[in-house]
Amino acid sequence: MALVMAQNVPASSTMAVPHGPAGVGAARRKMRADLLAGGATDTVVDDAVLILSELLSNACRHARPLSRDESVRASWNRDTDGELTISVTDGGGPTRPLPATPSISARGGRGLAIIGALARDWGVREEFYEINCGMRHSETDSAKGVTVWVVLAADGDIGEGLADSLTRDLATADELH
Repeated sequence: MALVMAQNVPASSTMAVPHGPAGVGAARRKMRADLLAGGATDTVVDDAVLILSELLSNACRHARPLSRDESVRASWNRDTDGELTISVTDGGGPTRPLPATPSISARGGRGLAIIGALARDWGVREEFYEINCGMRHSETDSAKGVTVWVVLAADGDIGEGLADSLTRDLATADELH
C-alpha cells in the first residue's frame, strides 16, 4: 500500500481590477478560489481576502487608477513554503499610505493597522510602469504608481496576545454603539 501525501501547490495570479468597488468582490472570489485550490489554510485565506479587500478599497478611495482603462493591479503569490505575498498597484495619490491612529469613535482609518497586525511584513514602494501613449504599441511612456505589498506567514498565526488585543478593541468599539 502506498502512502499518498497532499502537496501544496503555489498559487499565483495578477489581475486588472476596475478602480472602484465593483471589482473588489471579483478579486476576492478569484483569490479565495486560487488559494483554496493551492491548499492554503482557511485562516490564511480569510486573512488574505481581508487584506486584499482593504488594499483595493484604499486604492479606490485614495489613489488614481493606473491607466486609461480605469484599473488597478492586484496580485498574489504563494511560494512553496506557503508564504503569501499580496500587492496592489495604483496610480498614486496625494498622500503616501501610512497607518493612522483614529479615535475610538472614528468610522475609518484602521485598515493599515489591521494589516500590520495580520502580516509578517508590509510596505509601500513607488513603481514606474509603461503606458501606451501612441498609435503604435512600441510608443510608450512611463508613469509613476504606488504598490502596497503584504507578506503573510504560511500558518496565518498572528499570535495570541495580538488576537486578544484586537478582540478587546472591537468589543470596546461595540460597547460605544
